[in-house]
Amino acid sequence: MGTLYIDRQGLELRLNDLAIELRADGERLRSVPARLLERVVLRADTRLSSATLAGLADLGVGVLALGGRGGQRVAHLLGQPHGDARARIAQCQRVNDEAWASVWSRQIVRAKLRGQQRLLRQAQGARADLRKPLGDALATLQRTLDRLPAASDRDSVRGLEGAGAAAYFRGYTALFAPALGFEARRRRPPPDPVNACLSLGYTLLQGQAEQACWAAGLDPMVGFLHLPLHGRASLACDLVEPWRAHVDEWVWQQFRERLLRPEHFGRDGAGACLMGKAARAHVYAASASLQKRCADGLRRHARLAARVLQQAAQLPPDDEALAAEGDEGGTGAATA
Repeated sequence: MGTLYIDRQGLELRLNDLAIELRADGERLRSVPARLLERVVLRADTRLSSATLAGLADLGVGVLALGGRGGQRVAHLLGQPHGDARARIAQCQRVNDEAWASVWSRQIVRAKLRGQQRLLRQAQGARADLRKPLGDALATLQRTLDRLPAASDRDSVRGLEGAGAAAYFRGYTALFAPALGFEARRRRPPPDPVNACLSLGYTLLQGQAEQACWAAGLDPMVGFLHLPLHGRASLACDLVEPWRAHVDEWVWQQFRERLLRPEHFGRDGAGACLMGKAARAHVYAASASLQKRCADGLRRHARLAARVLQQAAQLPPDDEALAAEGDEGGTGAATA
């Protein structure tokens, strides 16, 4: 299952005989079987009818629309929901269960911190000149991990996550050339090329997590580490945390190998860093394997989360969903 990226102004998207057609000025440019796609990402103004939107949803193909010059406005069509509501019932039963949610949150944050450690250790092997900043960050991450089992509530877990993130980005920023201007993680708006790439990568990851929740019968809005908040897909935010380091690693490699360079980026009148069309085309093509790996993992983790929630709520399992899961591995929603 792949992703179709549309980054050319003025195209029309049609659904015709289970195939997605792209047209310009009435002429068909290409056709893609819908069964090969998991989602369509719209980065440029694209025409499509309500019938096409409904047809894509019926086929389970999500649509992620990125608006604004920097792609900062996001709309997401998730497709058909899972037919079994029991996982969503279980979510609502557990959202205010502090003991259960604290265990969930510790698992999520543990996986995130370990992913950050893995990346910084890899960077240590490649950048001996950065031994001190990377070593300091790794030491703080380990202390944070050591303290995590004693965190008895979600506020404590979030505090440790924040401390770990601050230490991690002190080490991560050191990996990039000073000319890129990457000094800290900032997103609204991204002030430099690295932050612009991270923001796009995290946005695509978030869209995958929302779609995975929906397909597994979970409500992406009802989270545990990230509490429900108006307009936020909190459970999807939970699930993406362990996967962020995979995006961080990919972005570092692109700049390290100079596949992405400062000249690929520009600025708007407010000083926000904007990714040029050539850079976006590179990101969409070069990150395809990363996107697939993340999507596969998020789908697996969402299904496992649904099963864990049903068991915690003592609801009978969905035999059909368990059969579809097959013999995929994994032991929890927070393992990446």
